[in-house]
Formats: sequence, structure tokens, C-alpha cells
Amino acid sequence: LLQFLIAKIILLALASSVVTCYDPSPLQDYCVATSNTNGVFVNERLCKDPKLVTSNDFYFSGLNTPGNTNNRLGSSVTNVDVRRIPGLNTLGVALSRFDFAPGGQIPPHIHPRASQMILVLEGTLLVGFVSSNDYNSTLFSKVLYPGDVFAFPVGLVQFHANIGKTNAVAIGAVGSQNPGVVPIGKTLFGSRPLIDTRLLAKAFALDVNTVRYLQRVFSLEENIVTPIVN
Repeated sequence: LLQFLIAKIILLALASSVVTCYDPSPLQDYCVATSNTNGVFVNERLCKDPKLVTSNDFYFSGLNTPGNTNNRLGSSVTNVDVRRIPGLNTLGVALSRFDFAPGGQIPPHIHPRASQMILVLEGTLLVGFVSSNDYNSTLFSKVLYPGDVFAFPVGLVQFHANIGKTNAVAIGAVGSQNPGVVPIGKTLFGSRPLIDTRLLAKAFALDVNTVRYLQRVFSLEENIVTPIVN
């Protein structure tokens, strides 16, 4: 009997840990984020009094404005997240506009907490993701044209590149209030403090001088791929 009770307690504990690893479902219509120190703390945000909520808390204008692609990667990400629409707090969604100059790209990166979809509005994009070792690091890739949609599973390395001769524009949507982003190059070669050069040289079959060069580049460079929600 004692063993049975212990096993039951362990199962309940495991079940509880699985449940709490996800964002909680909202228990009210909305919980609009506010910078006011007086409020209810939900999903990493303080929420304003529901009686003070207005339509503007769910509104943003300006996604029609092109982003600045005058950078090394030739791309720009304009996020529509809880910082721009406070009413997105607890809703579990976010949106972005991607702008690409000819040849521009959003380099390989990971969203650790959300799946993503991308819709091409203008231009021609090459997009893709790579599966985990469990599925032999398989590349799933597609050339997208205006009106085409592509989906990216959560936590897998993905990329977007403009392979056309004109500018490209796309809209991205994620299924999380805070999907996070891990840009591969910046994370490995621009960390603070820097990862040991000998370790990186061996891991990527590079010479130490090449690693040092990459560390200089990524250490000085601001992130082009920014978090969808911060």
C-alpha cells in the first residue's frame, strides 16, 4: 500500500510539472499590459484595470511602412508584439513584418517557444527549416511567391532569404506571446563573455583566427533578428 501511495504521488508530481511548463490560459477576457506599478501580474506583465481599457489597447498602425534594410544582412523585422499592442498580453499570438533587400536574409535562428507561419506579400523568398537529429537533420525548404504560406515547427533552426531581384515583403505570425529567438551566429560568436576560441574552432572545423574574426564581427553587431515579443 505504501509503495502504491508513493507511486501515485510521483505521478501527480510529474503531471503537475508537465502542466505548468506551458503559458497559463487566460481566465478573463483580456489583461492589457501596463507600465503602471499598480496592477495584476500575469504572463510577465502588469495588467491595467479592465475598467480603464480602451480600443487603442488592441490597435497598432504602421505595418505598411517598410523597414530599414540598410545593414549587413539586408533585412529588417518590424514586430507587432505586446510592446506595441498591450492587449496582446495573455492572448498567445504575435505578428511581424519582414523586409528584404535583393539578396537579403534573416539568418538561421530558432524560436524556442513557438511555431511560426510566414506569408509572402511581395518578391520571392527561399525559406526552410532543419529537423532534429531524431529525423536525420532533414532540410525542409521551399521557394515562396506572393500568396504562398510556409509553417515552421517550434524549436527548429529556420531561415528566410530573398532570392529575387526586387525587394521582398512577408508577414510572420507566431503562436506565443513570448516565442523567444536564438540567432545562431550571434549566439555562438557574439556571446557575452565570448566562448573560448579553441572550443569553437574545434566544434566547427575552423582555425582560431577565423573564429576570432567572427567574434569581432558578431560582438560589434546589433541583432537583426529580434524577439517577436520581449
